[in-house]
Amino acid sequence: GRGRFDVLNIDVSWTSEFAAGGWIRPLPRDRFPLDTFLPGVVDTATYDGLLYAVPYVTNAGLLLYRADVLDAEGVAPPRTWAELERAAKTLAPAHGLDGYAGQFLPYEGLTVNAAEAVYSAGGTILGDEGERVTVDSRAAREGIGFLARGVRDGWIPQEALTYKEEESKQAFQDGGLLFLRNWPYAYVAASAEGSAVAGKVGAVPLPGPDGPGTSVLGGSNLAVAAHARHPDSAARLIAYLTSEPVQRQVLTRGALPPVRAALYDDPGLVRRFPYLPTLRESVLAAAPRPKSPRYDQVSLVVQAVVRDAMTGRQTPESAVRRLARELAAVSAR
Repeated sequence: GRGRFDVLNIDVSWTSEFAAGGWIRPLPRDRFPLDTFLPGVVDTATYDGLLYAVPYVTNAGLLLYRADVLDAEGVAPPRTWAELERAAKTLAPAHGLDGYAGQFLPYEGLTVNAAEAVYSAGGTILGDEGERVTVDSRAAREGIGFLARGVRDGWIPQEALTYKEEESKQAFQDGGLLFLRNWPYAYVAASAEGSAVAGKVGAVPLPGPDGPGTSVLGGSNLAVAAHARHPDSAARLIAYLTSEPVQRQVLTRGALPPVRAALYDDPGLVRRFPYLPTLRESVLAAAPRPKSPRYDQVSLVVQAVVRDAMTGRQTPESAVRRLARELAAVSAR
């Protein structure tokens, strides 16, 4: 109820919760050049048909890989789960590496990795702004089964069950992994001077069952607080922070993916950040996290259930049924 802050920089997954809670105010679409943004990112800033924020930074997961190892073996970067699994099982141990890791500690990162697996298989988790549970599907069983099978068969190392973004990045950067799912900043770090794998890193979109998969959209949005004392100035500040010159600095000085589409085709930026075309492809194919005004509770449920599936305490089939029940209970509150 206070007006101390005018502009809030919120995670893309918080838009629905903040809007439903009355903590941020709707914004006029015509005040911002939304048509210059990457298609899809604006969806993370809407709730119930209204614009409640403006995208500031976007993100999509990439599959980083050891290009030197794949080149030496004459193997192309994986486009499917089967190709990823085969290389992680055979090539990785032959080169003294672990196969594949993501962010599998029970926190928001595990929710993201699980959602990507379900989305990549063609499924969803929630519909109708969180009012409908859609996770009980063959696709969800396939996606969660992919992650559980990796741990069971050993091509996802047990250590990966403790990884967040930084731990997984470091494992890859230190030369311990063949494949890593992470955000683009991990590519920048792994390619930097002093990294054990500098000059040996490639990036492709996340694989899926039959071809390229679907990433979850990351990033943050800028919103005007419901009780802002200077709402007009706040909107002007947001317009400035999402302008092309500032968005360029978001990338060049912060190594964060901008929301302005034209920057992904800038030859100078592509030379400096060679993963930009792949990232653009991944962002365009990405999907928001499940929208819900109770998103924090939704995420906690997903983390707990998927963790039990990955550690073998539940089968993927029973985990999906439990996930559907617990998400229905959250939605009914």
